[in-house]
Amino acid sequence: MAKITSKLQVTIPKAIAQQYGLRPGSEIAFLAAGEGIRVIPAAAVSAPGVETRLELFDRATERQRARQGRRRKGRSPRSRGWRREDLYTRGVPGRH
Repeated sequence: MAKITSKLQVTIPKAIAQQYGLRPGSEIAFLAAGEGIRVIPAAAVSAPGVETRLELFDRATERQRARQGRRRKGRSPRSRGWRREDLYTRGVPGRH
């Protein structure tokens, strides 16, 4: 785990630097990735064109559909024995 210094600098662990060929003076890029940050060598950063982005989007959509298709068919919500609304009234005096 790396720490950010008071000058907003980050030390890259030696094993990671060696694995990716980073040396003093190497440039890296910080990219927002949802709730996280990706750190990649600057040489690897290239803005993909519209066609590439659309292709990546289509592939991701297909993966998501495949994952949803593999989900186990569980019990229907009616067979749970409770309703979502029951969660809001549970433990409240005078409400059942």
